[in-house]
Amino acid sequence: MKIVAITACIAGIAHTYIAKEKLEVAAKELGDEIKVETQGSIGVENALTPEDIKGADVVIIAADIGITKDRFKGKPVVEIPISLVMKSAKGVIKKTHEKLGK
Repeated sequence: MKIVAITACIAGIAHTYIAKEKLEVAAKELGDEIKVETQGSIGVENALTPEDIKGADVVIIAADIGITKDRFKGKPVVEIPISLVMKSAKGVIKKTHEKLGK
């Protein structure tokens, strides 16, 4: 499965980047492709392109702040608190597989 994701915590410091790493490791272990955009204290990094989004099977938004979802129209979007990724990124991705039947 091809996943695009956004991570963002309230402070935009540690959890944003830890969650990114956890998602990347979990996706790799499960055989998925992933690109993660971070919205941290220094702004947006690794921004998702329209091509990234178009090619994705699902969008995971792991955030404790509001994220604009306009660019994800027509895509399945999973919105979760960042704490769930911190606890079990692999569980989040497995559950996403189950929901999408992939």
